[in-house]
Amino acid sequence: MRYNKHKKPAASPETQAEAEQVAKATQRPGQTKEQTRLIAQGIQKGIEEYKKQQKAKARAADKARRQQQRQQAADAGEPDTLPPPVIRHSPLPWLLLGISWAGFFLYWWITR
Repeated sequence: MRYNKHKKPAASPETQAEAEQVAKATQRPGQTKEQTRLIAQGIQKGIEEYKKQQKAKARAADKARRQQQRQQAADAGEPDTLPPPVIRHSPLPWLLLGISWAGFFLYWWITR
């Protein structure tokens, strides 16, 4: 599902139901359905903002926890990085060079 940059994704049905429930619970006598709907929208935005803040706090706490674990690992002497990879050289280039030189000498010997 692709979202437009400027268009916010729709709120979850749970959030909408919760906002409607709170709006109906705080409804005043004589309040129109339109007013209640607007109040529910405001409550829904508040719930969404609260959830965003909680997610941001959780991400920051997780980042701090991972940073602390890395620091403890570094203090304990564990390396952060993997050892460099072992480089194996192939004999193919040298084999091709030898064959080309042998071909050159064979050509030179035949054309003499």
